Amino acid sequence: MLPLNLADEGEELIIKKVGGSAEVKKHLEDLGFTVGGAVYVLSRLGGNVIVKMKESRLAINEDMARKIMV
Repeated sequence: MLPLNLADEGEELIIKKVGGSAEVKKHLEDLGFTVGGAVYVLSRLGGNVIVKMKESRLAINEDMARKIMV
């Protein structure tokens, strides 16, 4: 298990754990980062991680990406 911000680009991964405070977990889950869900790392730009989930692309900052374990 490793944090999303350390995952290789071009890899499809399964989310194993979402950490952080209850508020942060709720925010990430509202964005679609749920345990068991698939996430595809498209790229990293200036600390931000750009991912594809289902049919959406999202950019999250490095701090948030550290809370998502894949």
